[in-house]
Amino acid sequence: MKSKQLANVLIKLLGLSLCAQSVMHFLIGIWNIFTNTRTPILSFNFLSGAVLAAIGVFLIIKSRDVAGFLFKNEED
Repeated sequence: MKSKQLANVLIKLLGLSLCAQSVMHFLIGIWNIFTNTRTPILSFNFLSGAVLAAIGVFLIIKSRDVAGFLFKNEED
């Protein structure tokens, strides 16, 4: 397996882990709504979950381009 292919797979795994983490943030935000726990730091769970999901989806979709950018000086 070439280094560019390995980077592509690892970037996709990173994107998947960010998406999984964003689900946790969304669930914590929903839990805080139902338990009426409204502290300022916990109110950012929805926002941070959305940002993590957006970055994760971007990395999954554009992993080949990101790997190409990282290894642009290497030949295939």
